[in-house]
Amino acid sequence: MSRDPGRPERPAAPRVTLAEVVADLAETLHLREVLPPPDEDVVLASRDVHRPGMALMGFMENFLPHRLQVLGESEVAYLGTLDPPQQHAAVTRLAQLDAPALLVSSGLALPEAALDAARAGRLPVYVSTLPTDEVVHELTLYLNERFAPRAEVHASLVDVYGVGMLITGRSGIGKSECALDLVERGHRLVADDIVEIRRVGDGVLIGRFRDVLQHSLEIRGVGVIDVQAIYGIRGIRMQKRIEVEVHLEPWRAEADYERMGFERAQTEILGVTLPRVVLPINPGKNLTVIMEVIALDFMLRVYGIDAARELNRRIMETLQGSDRLRRYLRHDHE
Repeated sequence: MSRDPGRPERPAAPRVTLAEVVADLAETLHLREVLPPPDEDVVLASRDVHRPGMALMGFMENFLPHRLQVLGESEVAYLGTLDPPQQHAAVTRLAQLDAPALLVSSGLALPEAALDAARAGRLPVYVSTLPTDEVVHELTLYLNERFAPRAEVHASLVDVYGVGMLITGRSGIGKSECALDLVERGHRLVADDIVEIRRVGDGVLIGRFRDVLQHSLEIRGVGVIDVQAIYGIRGIRMQKRIEVEVHLEPWRAEADYERMGFERAQTEILGVTLPRVVLPINPGKNLTVIMEVIALDFMLRVYGIDAARELNRRIMETLQGSDRLRRYLRHDHE
């Protein structure tokens, strides 16, 4: 299953349909269908969720189309103050701006004229028994996850001491073998061969396995093994934040590898910058122990402890102390 590493593949634009949203959240939101969607797929163009209070009143200046609309107690109460033609006109405005659907919270019922307008505009209507703030919260969480930028990387992803380590390198370099050795040492495999990555929030990358591969590893000369079946639940996890990339490459005598660690290389995935450690491979090197040290050193840096800079500080203090001693002895004639 190993392939050439390359950089992340160009992320495809997420395609989220209303049918998927309803199917995934039907139980969570306790949804009941009032007016069905059209036969063709209704594709959501945005992760945003709106409450269209001002739009119902006729103010459309800053109204963004293509957003799911949630009608709470205030919106339904406002519709109740209108006569049927006004109710029809208010909902017609939402339909004309291509709202994918109306979600009515708190188990409320829309006036018949409003339903007629939704029906005429082919605007699906669903009712949730949850309060408005909970409906908006659950929808926002779900849509943020579904619309998150995504990419795929040919790599292995392992949780090492709580640090998400993305192991990259050319095909056959030993990524899967390193992942297996780390699992054997008590760490947890997230994905091998293809790591699906999505960006959630600012500067956070979450990696997981591709469903068809799950927690399988291909070891050359052995074949495909099932990590969960062999090591149990302790040897796997479903997803993990990616925090550092370890790139494996054959040792090159002419290469200038980092010796002190003052300057750390970086890589970028989906616009997020990560520290990148290049590990040259030569016979006898214990890569998995080094990877454990990389994870621990990363955590120390998170807590503000930089071993390279601390060593440099001690060296400078020692040199300054030696210079003071030499000056003293130079003028000591007793």
